Amino acid sequence: MHTSIPGYGLWGLAIINAVFFIFFAWSFFKPLNARDWRSFGMFSAFLVALFAEMYGFPLTLFLLSGWLSSHYPSVNWLSHDAGHLFEMLFGWRANPHFGPFHLASFLLIGAGFWLLAIAWPVLYRAQKRHEVAREGPYARIRHPQYVGFFLILTGFLLQWPTLLTLAMYPILVWMYARLSTTEERESLKQFGETYRRYMESVPRFIPRWTSGATLKGRS
Repeated sequence: MHTSIPGYGLWGLAIINAVFFIFFAWSFFKPLNARDWRSFGMFSAFLVALFAEMYGFPLTLFLLSGWLSSHYPSVNWLSHDAGHLFEMLFGWRANPHFGPFHLASFLLIGAGFWLLAIAWPVLYRAQKRHEVAREGPYARIRHPQYVGFFLILTGFLLQWPTLLTLAMYPILVWMYARLSTTEERESLKQFGETYRRYMESVPRFIPRWTSGATLKGRS
């Protein structure tokens, strides 16, 4: 699908961005089994759908153009800046790259990649030792890598929402939540009471910022 709309039809740029962010996430996540690859594949599909609309063809804007034009007639919905949909809907008329949603998206995306980066070495060392990972971010939450993906997906959704990524987002959240329970059942079988005590002390996704949240020093 081609378009002569300025800022779109840049399929090479769409591919480069998708490949870059997918590789960047892979370098931190490093899938180890079929389950990891399935979760990473869905994350990658989200990024491909996102950048296809960000630089390729603005399908969401085309499908919603009638409603958007009637409710927000002052916005040029065929411009590339209009893809920053939340800035447009909330009346931000300056450069959307400096809008509140766009800046918040950078914070969330950066935090997500940072969490992936610091979680992977801890998990890798624990797997090599056949131990429960409970240092670093694992001392605060049981599944920091999935939380990292949540943050990245939310950040991109704030930055450039599309109908397809909006539909994919809750599916991905549900999938990662389900994967976390599957992993916990397997860890209970492998580590028994040690992992049960870990589950009782450390929340699954949302940290408790209290001194009693860690299990460092316990066996």
